[in-house]
Amino acid sequence: MGASLWFSNQWLRDQVDAAYDRALAGALRAIDLNVSTASGGLAVEQPFLLLEFFELTTDARVYFRVSTEDGLAEIGSPFLPLPREPLITGEPRFYYAMHEDTPVRVAAMARLASPPLPNNPHTRIIVQVAESLGTREVFLHHVLRRSIERDLLGIAMSMVLLISGIVMTLRPLTRLQRELEARPADDLRPIDDADLPSEVRPLVAAVNRHMARYADMARTQRQFLDDASHQLRTPLSVLRTQVDFALRETDPAEVRRALQAMHEGLDRAVRMANQMLALARAREASLAEGGLAMEPVDLVALAQGVARQLVPHARAKRLDFGVEAPQTPVVVGGSEWLLREALINLVDNAIRYTPAGRAVTLHVLQDARHAVLQVEDQGPGMSAQDIERAGVRFRRGQAGKQHTGAGLGLAIVHTIAQVHGAHLRLESCDPPPGLRASLVFPLGPGPAAESLPKAATS
Repeated sequence: MGASLWFSNQWLRDQVDAAYDRALAGALRAIDLNVSTASGGLAVEQPFLLLEFFELTTDARVYFRVSTEDGLAEIGSPFLPLPREPLITGEPRFYYAMHEDTPVRVAAMARLASPPLPNNPHTRIIVQVAESLGTREVFLHHVLRRSIERDLLGIAMSMVLLISGIVMTLRPLTRLQRELEARPADDLRPIDDADLPSEVRPLVAAVNRHMARYADMARTQRQFLDDASHQLRTPLSVLRTQVDFALRETDPAEVRRALQAMHEGLDRAVRMANQMLALARAREASLAEGGLAMEPVDLVALAQGVARQLVPHARAKRLDFGVEAPQTPVVVGGSEWLLREALINLVDNAIRYTPAGRAVTLHVLQDARHAVLQVEDQGPGMSAQDIERAGVRFRRGQAGKQHTGAGLGLAIVHTIAQVHGAHLRLESCDPPPGLRASLVFPLGPGPAAESLPKAATS
């Protein structure tokens, strides 16, 4: 509004000046026509009647001055000021000035004397007409007041329309607020954005994505708590029973057998807890904000590191245990600790189920489309039904029922493979017995696991 008023004031002042200056220019021309130098001096015929008429027209005080440029001859108001810049011959100049403490608007024009004055033939005649600003300012203030009233009316109407528009636009948000406040604390259903303004829908979509991630995390936590409470209850109950038995026994041999059983039970409980934590961490990584942070991982170095870590377990069973890998690195994008956890579970399962004296081999393979981490054992293998349902939590195949475990190993591997966009492939060895477990990482376009590189025959 301030800028509008400033521009309105400047524009209106220019328009009022243009209108009033036309009348002032007419008086200037009229006086100029009555200026004569024919007598050899400066003379003005009948200017007072003309000025009187002009005063009646403008309702203001009027002054005039006719002089030579050198100031030697002068008629009219002697102190009427000249403009700051030199006058151009034949071109009227309009400017504001002060005359006898009165603000005036002056019109001035210079022309050559015709006929020339005898004493100075090249001098110019300067004609000036001035009027006081009273009437002009009154008119200008009146027009400005009307302009301000128009601007205020426009601003008031704009405010009414703006407030009405905001109220109408925010009405769906108010409804959304009431809907969310009325929801139970555990209601994480997506927010319906059908009736919301298009500008708000990206925000609602972001909130829905955040709520979905939170719901997935909450579901993962509930699942972990359910699994922990279900799976750890039995080992703890067994341990309590064994402790009670050991406390009642007086035979040192029986007490030692009870303690040995407790030790085995604790080992199973620790392994189960570690696997459940690994599964929870893998799921948490898949739900992390922005996805899993990928980094280059060398599968050859990873396989060799896992082999060094688990070689004592293989030696304890007198297994032929080794790694077959290319001499150059095979790099994929992923999380090194998650891939290590997956490979440890695959190798640990292979060592557990392979009879003593047989072989477990880690293969690292690569072609133009795939990189593969493969664990091949000579254990009992898996039936087609067990392979189809592999990766289900706490489910153990027919061969696994003869060994201790929680049924979480392949579930962990399956989850980590999903996080990395990889594929867990299980197949029985041909000829049997044995199982080949492969983590297949896509490196380029094409099927993820239709045609895989083959391991070298050893």
